[in-house]
Amino acid sequence: MLDSLPQLPLFNGFGPARIALLKPLFESFICATGTMIFEQGDPAQYLYLLLKGDVVIQYKPYDGPVIMLTRLHSGDVFGWSAVVGSLKYTSSIVSESEIEAIRIRGNQLWEMVAEHPETGRLIIDRLARIVSPRWENAHKQIQSLLNSNQTEPTGEK
Repeated sequence: MLDSLPQLPLFNGFGPARIALLKPLFESFICATGTMIFEQGDPAQYLYLLLKGDVVIQYKPYDGPVIMLTRLHSGDVFGWSAVVGSLKYTSSIVSESEIEAIRIRGNQLWEMVAEHPETGRLIIDRLARIVSPRWENAHKQIQSLLNSNQTEPTGEK
């Protein structure tokens, strides 16, 4: 799977030297359908790049049922909490099919950014572009669901 690094959109235009720098930082990750890859509240360690398969992002408000936020497919990224400095994942990820992915520890990514700022900036910038529309949509979805739950009569006083 790591041999596919140069073909992934995240690494488009990266020469052999940059690929050689990044390759040892990533590891392969495979799991079966129905696997809880990580749960909301687990320590945020890895950022995942989905190569094959589909996953579901779930969010559990403290006072409500689990909400399915979105589905991710090949080429998508998840586990962003590991990169933005969160100690814990803010949502859960469940595989909907067999998964093939590569993953990198968030702290290793930031070490690479410090040691190789130009390459690091490119990676972080590209990751942010992949994830930012989803964050906006997820935030809107969560707010909408939370607001609708607040306005529905619950029968409690």
